[in-house]
Amino acid sequence: METTLTLWYLILGALLLGMALTGTTLQRLPLTTALMYLGVGWVLGGRALGLLAVDPITDAALLERVTELAVLIALFTAGLKLRTPLHAGQWILPLRLAVGAMLLTVGLVALVGVVLLHLPVGAAMLLGAILAPTDPVLASEVQVTHPGDRDRLRFSLTGEAGLNDGTAFPFVLLGLGLLGVHPLGASLNF
Repeated sequence: METTLTLWYLILGALLLGMALTGTTLQRLPLTTALMYLGVGWVLGGRALGLLAVDPITDAALLERVTELAVLIALFTAGLKLRTPLHAGQWILPLRLAVGAMLLTVGLVALVGVVLLHLPVGAAMLLGAILAPTDPVLASEVQVTHPGDRDRLRFSLTGEAGLNDGTAFPFVLLGLGLLGVHPLGASLNF
């Protein structure tokens, strides 16, 4: 057990060190760091070296924690680039995108899911909540590059990427609740 843990610390340390040392070279390539991490995961996984064997069913709790940590890190790093006070007028467009556009997109995807795909309302709601948010990791090429970056479009996209997960979360819980996977609470039980 301790040998395995030590091996994983060495692999993780080498990966982070390698990414830090090749950061400027990677910026010139048409690849994101997320894609590089995905490639390393594929090499370490069952398809290549077989060092990482994860079963989505038996390791569901671990996968949930790892994905929560990944989302927190992605949102935290995006948030560190936004040094604008909350009372500034620059936040109007990201709020419109995160709230208005998200609500409209979740609703339209859910409607398409029910009407065209014949999904249950809960599954359609969940599909809308999953597909509507933009990912701050995948949208990193068009985000704010440093805390002093004042480009309005990049600021709006970065702010929306950080806010949309919080906007989609209630719809995820609602979809899961309508499917009977998550409790809805006394006021929403039909």
